[in-house]
Amino acid sequence: MSFAYQEKAVISIKDLSERKFNPPVPENLNQTGLNEKLVENLIFKLLLSRGVMTGRQIADEICLHFAIIEPILSDLKKQLFLTYRSDAGINDFAYILTEQGRAKALIASESSAYVGSAPVPFSEYLKSVESQSIQKENPGLEELQDAFHDLMLEKYVFYTLGPAINSGRGVFLYGAPGNGKTSIAKRVHKCFKDDIYIPKTLLISGELLKFYDPQWHKAVESKGLQYDKRWIKIHRPAVIVGGEMDLESLGIKYNPQTKISEAPLQMKANCGTFVVDDFGRQRVSPQDLLNRWILPLEKRIDFLTLSNGIKFQVPFDELLIFCTNIDPKDLLDEAFLRRIPYKVKLKDPSEEKFRHIMKFMAPKYDIEYDADAVDYLIDNYFRGKRPFRSCHPRDILEQIINASAYQRIQPRLTNDLIKLAAFNYFAAMEHTNNK
Repeated sequence: MSFAYQEKAVISIKDLSERKFNPPVPENLNQTGLNEKLVENLIFKLLLSRGVMTGRQIADEICLHFAIIEPILSDLKKQLFLTYRSDAGINDFAYILTEQGRAKALIASESSAYVGSAPVPFSEYLKSVESQSIQKENPGLEELQDAFHDLMLEKYVFYTLGPAINSGRGVFLYGAPGNGKTSIAKRVHKCFKDDIYIPKTLLISGELLKFYDPQWHKAVESKGLQYDKRWIKIHRPAVIVGGEMDLESLGIKYNPQTKISEAPLQMKANCGTFVVDDFGRQRVSPQDLLNRWILPLEKRIDFLTLSNGIKFQVPFDELLIFCTNIDPKDLLDEAFLRRIPYKVKLKDPSEEKFRHIMKFMAPKYDIEYDADAVDYLIDNYFRGKRPFRSCHPRDILEQIINASAYQRIQPRLTNDLIKLAAFNYFAAMEHTNNK
């Protein structure tokens, strides 16, 4: 290999590594990967639900360029499935269904009631996951500090959690309740700065699968960039589930009335984070639940089944985070634990740390920090009575805020307000008398 060829190869690899995924705008129907009948059915159902629409309105609704659907509309007009209601400007018309077209629309609706964006072929989605993999973004200490800026975390948390986040695999966050497991897990996705593109709807083995979910996918504006509107730009997703999760929620949801399928939660979390909060409290046993994750954790693939019985393989490209109050070794055996490479224990804060948290949190509630009042709190309600928890300063300050609002007084760290807050918060514990 000549030197010149080597240099060219290095430049080519560098260019590829810096290239961001951006779904190109298809210029013709062939480039969409879809057949004409599928697009026709989308048009039929759309007009059945809306009545009258211009060609450009139809194009916007199904997210295909007007130049692609204009000849399809013209052909449907020639076949007497559509007719013009009126002129709608240059090379465009307002369309309505004829009786023949309405019959076609009803038949199409019986197969699936889906109306919306034209789908993206599954093969294109696979390419997008590979290009936008969470493992291609490696957040460092600065990104973690930025993501957790509103939490007071010990240094050891950053240096144990950081490698776990970079792994893009499995993490156990465990420890006593109230030490920030859920707060940390909900912020992990903020460590990742890249935005990604996801399809609104997928076409898999002839079946439409709704993918974009505004509950978990936060859309961002894509300024100045031309891209295929069947895709949407989002922040890396963060899907969070709790005790309500069961094995059924990890499969494709199919509505037999509408005949519309929807992607499962872990698929929606691809290229992002999937948090199982309160692990061990689900309606299925931890062993059964983790059995479901063995293949995804080891091979980074999952298998799903469509309503037509077809089974297909899908990437499992996400950081899976389990939050639990229970020591993982008490929940699972060694073989299971080995498949989750990172275990991060969140310890109870020391007294010194507790004071720091209180001093950090008080100004956020417009309350002036008072060291003597905190001494009173610790002496009477913690030392020798209960362990410190990271959530206690926040919760006690909120009690003071609410009590002050009720009494129409300025919220302050005073012995009386602390006594009232502690009485409510700690359920009238035994040492409240005569203080």
